[in-house]
Amino acid sequence: MSSLKNDRFLRALLREPVDMTPVWMMRQAGRYLPEYRATRSKAGSFMDLCMNPELACEVTLQPLDRFPLDAAILFSDILTIPDAMGLGLYFTEGEGPRFERPVQDEAAVAALGVPDPEQELGYVMDAVRTIRRELDGRVPLIGFSGSPWTLATYMVEGGGTKNFAQVKGMMFDRPDLMHQLLEKVSASVTSYLNAQIAAGAQAVMIFDTWGGVLSPADYRKFSLDYMKRIVDGLVRESEGRKVPVILFTKNGGQWLEQMAATGCDALGVDWTTDLADARVRVRDSVALQGNIDPCVLNASPERIRDEVAKVLASYGHGPGHVFNLGHGIHPNVNPEHAGVLVDAVHELSKAYHSPGVKGEKWGD
Repeated sequence: MSSLKNDRFLRALLREPVDMTPVWMMRQAGRYLPEYRATRSKAGSFMDLCMNPELACEVTLQPLDRFPLDAAILFSDILTIPDAMGLGLYFTEGEGPRFERPVQDEAAVAALGVPDPEQELGYVMDAVRTIRRELDGRVPLIGFSGSPWTLATYMVEGGGTKNFAQVKGMMFDRPDLMHQLLEKVSASVTSYLNAQIAAGAQAVMIFDTWGGVLSPADYRKFSLDYMKRIVDGLVRESEGRKVPVILFTKNGGQWLEQMAATGCDALGVDWTTDLADARVRVRDSVALQGNIDPCVLNASPERIRDEVAKVLASYGHGPGHVFNLGHGIHPNVNPEHAGVLVDAVHELSKAYHSPGVKGEKWGD
């Protein structure tokens, strides 16, 4: 494997000095890019695109060819694991992902197996290997998975949901059954992410999209505890480098201290939490990733630069910040506006990493 030409992202995740704040964007390979829409159309369907390693590689690299981003993220979907568990994933126009066989009783939970990542999910590992080869060391590659609670939500509900009635119903009525389900999903996520690392992922991120819908006690029991199990089970070194782990709970700002205590290297933070507050609360024990509101990209270039400056000032001096959106980029964004954001981060962040500038620790 070739050595990295730009390791700014990995260094920032480990809170090591960098020359400027690294930046990437959640869903940076996506529908806002006309070249993505062309490849997606060529593939035939979203899942056909995910399951074709060459095309998945093509769309992973598209944003890097357009913007000077500091990391690539594997093009895939969080629902590949439940699909590999035999739930029959399909997508309907306007409705999003659905499962033919939701998991709603003991028999369904008992029937679930832990998929072999090189067999049932081999197309993902082939995509990771293909992307690493084509990147040729330009920037690091991020692998990812959904969190156990988030995956279980889709599995029990049979797709997306607004009120979480089925999954929370199982959680409250049959916590024993919910824990059985989460244990299987956690084992699957751990082996899936370790296989991505073995295939060449240089950092991994766990997306806990729905953890923020839980009460504090239920969040710890049904989401955070299982993410900690995964963190404990991950390979943390590969190719002679540390493999950083990022946890991201959407609307999870109230739990940053508990998340930081899992042993992860970085926390994704959405725009509802101020980075200055987050940095004090986690006592610089982990890096922070985020956290501009994706809707900022609908504003004028001048406003985008202003908002970038505010986020950088909020984090302050010193290492440990990866600039990102607080959630995924929206499909209707003008790609030129994404370029404005990336350039502004690189230009305006240099002042926060100047040689001789004291790195501000919490409480300074």
